[in-house]
Amino acid sequence: MEVKQRRAAVDHCRPSLSVVRQCKLLDISRSGLYYQPARVSESDLELMKLIDCQYMVTPFYGTRKMAIWLRSKRYSVNRKHVRRLMQLMGLKAIYRHPRTSPPGPGNKVYPYLLDGMKITRPNQVWCADITTYRWHTASCIWWSSWTGTAGTY
Repeated sequence: MEVKQRRAAVDHCRPSLSVVRQCKLLDISRSGLYYQPARVSESDLELMKLIDCQYMVTPFYGTRKMAIWLRSKRYSVNRKHVRRLMQLMGLKAIYRHPRTSPPGPGNKVYPYLLDGMKITRPNQVWCADITTYRWHTASCIWWSSWTGTAGTY
């Protein structure tokens, strides 16, 4: 049975079984039985409305940027207040997190072939990177080397 259902099962008008005993039998606290959640103030509702409108335009705004935006609109808020309101509304900044594409288990790791090699003269070691970009209508190949020359083909 969920906590809500157990709280609803408490009968306040039962003289044979006290509320204390009912709470012990149902394994709920009495403070939770009598708790009434605080109502959201009018000023918080206004702030939440503004946050919601701005979040639809810029969903990448976090609590810091949202607080700065609200202060620019002449509202006296700090970051903690904005964070509490955004959590209450279920809003989180949408951005790319680090390590979004880790290598797969079948990815081959190549050995470092220059390990222990002494590079003593120019043009002894060369390295190149070739990257292909594909667009809808064309493709571009970018070639670069460690010698400082680069070009597109």
